[in-house]
Amino acid sequence: MRLHRKFLFPYCAALAACQAQALTVVSFGGANQAAQAQAYYQPFQRATGTRVLAGEYNGEMAKVKAMVEARRVSWDVLEVEAPELARGCDEGLFERLDPALAGGRAEVVDGALQPCGIGIFVWSNVLAYNADRLKTAPRGWADFWDVKRYPGKRGMRRGAKYTLEIALLADGAAAKDIYRILATPAGVERAFKKLAQLKPHIQWWEAGAQAPQYLASGDVVMSSAYNGRIASAQQEGRNLKIVWDGSLYDFVYWAVPKGAQEGVAARRFIAFASRPETQAAYSRQMAYGPINRKAMTLLAPGRQLELPPAPQNMKNAVKVDLEFWADHGESLEQRFNAWALR
Repeated sequence: MRLHRKFLFPYCAALAACQAQALTVVSFGGANQAAQAQAYYQPFQRATGTRVLAGEYNGEMAKVKAMVEARRVSWDVLEVEAPELARGCDEGLFERLDPALAGGRAEVVDGALQPCGIGIFVWSNVLAYNADRLKTAPRGWADFWDVKRYPGKRGMRRGAKYTLEIALLADGAAAKDIYRILATPAGVERAFKKLAQLKPHIQWWEAGAQAPQYLASGDVVMSSAYNGRIASAQQEGRNLKIVWDGSLYDFVYWAVPKGAQEGVAARRFIAFASRPETQAAYSRQMAYGPINRKAMTLLAPGRQLELPPAPQNMKNAVKVDLEFWADHGESLEQRFNAWALR
């Protein structure tokens, strides 16, 4: 059934109030952006008449900060990872957002709503491996460190975030204790000591697309990777597998930079992208879980099993601690960068 535009956005006093000349939505690019274009950008443009201009960035907040401080903000909606969202919100870089844009807290999974952010999807950082190169499947991060049984290079994200958690999991720390341990000087030393054991065998990646590329090319036999990137490679015929045990999961959020020129239209876009139907449309293309609870029920059972929120995939999973990385991220990243260069 085709609905008239005015019924799609009941908060508009008139259709003109919903429309903007153009709305600039900036994301991390790649297959993720292509899926967003089909699930969000194009349907929103058809529903409202507002043209969506797609932009891309690497997650750095420097440009956002510069635009906000200069009061010349050219981005309207921004895809942001959780730690950057928290720090940016504290620093006044983002607008406060009403939870009602996503239908309210009862409609979404826990953690999807933040003062300055509305969740887009749930993702996981998983252990992935090349099944053509390994005869025996690894079972978890301890096997990731076992270079004798599983010879070959390992791919890891170049940064403290996620990497330090993985090191502690490999060292035998329980998922529930990771951030309690990492919040102590002894815990940080433990993580870096464990990383040092593997350092000669690590090939670092920075962009999410690199992990499956390294695996498919045979440069590495195992890698930490975003589950959606591995799923995309599998669809292309790559024989890559995922180990969900010990995965790290979190949310990626929509945010509106402070002083965005099209702030009203930005909020309309976020509300549109948070609907169950649009969320499900995205998750059919990318193996990231919807934040809307009803959206999962709109997906085929087989597809649900491929997504991070599936119960069996959450076994021994670690929820990335937003507050921890907001408080300790800067110092830990500086230490990691110095350590990586040695």
